[in-house]
Amino acid sequence: MQSQRPASPSQRSKIPACTKELITTATIQDVANRAKVSISTVSRSFTRPDLVSPKTREKVLAIADELNFSISRSAAALKTGQSLRIALLVSNHISNWFAASVIEGLNAEFSAAGYDLSIIQIDSRQQRKEFFDTLPVRRNADAVVIASFDIDEEEIKRLSSVDVPIIGVNSVLQDSFSATVNIDDHQGSILAARHLIQLGHRRILYVRTNPAQSLHFSVQERVESFLGYCREQGIEPTVITAEEGTYRIDNLITQILSLPDMPTAIACQEDGIAIPLIFQLERNGFSVPSDISVIGYDDSTYAHDVGLTTIRQLPIDMARSAARKTLNLIEGHSPDKPNEVFPAHLVVRSSTARVEDR
Repeated sequence: MQSQRPASPSQRSKIPACTKELITTATIQDVANRAKVSISTVSRSFTRPDLVSPKTREKVLAIADELNFSISRSAAALKTGQSLRIALLVSNHISNWFAASVIEGLNAEFSAAGYDLSIIQIDSRQQRKEFFDTLPVRRNADAVVIASFDIDEEEIKRLSSVDVPIIGVNSVLQDSFSATVNIDDHQGSILAARHLIQLGHRRILYVRTNPAQSLHFSVQERVESFLGYCREQGIEPTVITAEEGTYRIDNLITQILSLPDMPTAIACQEDGIAIPLIFQLERNGFSVPSDISVIGYDDSTYAHDVGLTTIRQLPIDMARSAARKTLNLIEGHSPDKPNEVFPAHLVVRSSTARVEDR
């Protein structure tokens, strides 16, 4: 009898759909039998490789590949009692630089560990109320990550009742979370204030968001630290609020032009205000930095392109660290640094310049 050769690539492409379906019907029991190991060992080879010897896992995966077998995530979840899903509670639009960076960093770590990321975007106070009234994470998440969300103690208590780890990224109330990762806003704001003062600026304007309107992370420490350092140097900055809305920067320009004295420097709570403000100032006849210096906070997308001096934070790195802490907590281990603080860095570009004392 003539031996049968394996099908060539062109021949395999012509295999009927029904036959292809049969090829993928290998079960976890089939893999276990062929590898001469238990079903649990096969499962752990996919979901908990740290509990299986490298040699055994290599053999199991090779046989699984040969049989076109892939473990069912739902079956693994039933076996471990886990959903293999992490809920991310975020207040920003997902397209926002910080939110997008956090999602990228979290997903890089969670995906590699076999977890999905479920994003819960809250952009109104009504959505916020509904979320905490229903707590959708109660049945379908192994942990909750809260990013840039000014959550209060009562809301954290309600989340804690779900009995899963709660991790904060740039969130306040560190002691109420299972673990946190934050930027050092106190240090960052002092760096910004010191830079402007060392350049000789005395008429300084600080632009902040309206905390009553925003669900964004608490930036009160940024404001207080900036103003506090200036006051220590005998300088009292003017503070105005950039209200939310379509004409946010236009309205901001109107406020600035209405001041009794034009500032020589403007410090913005975030790059999202500083970058469009530079364009509007120049449209109104002011030169940045010859007439007015502008400094931001974040070092976000386009900050380099427009030459914005700013305070750099690294949300992708922060998110990856938060994800690793989350995975440790899910496994029942305590993170090495449960409350990690990332340093802030001053990045000097062309939007700030020296001015004589006035």
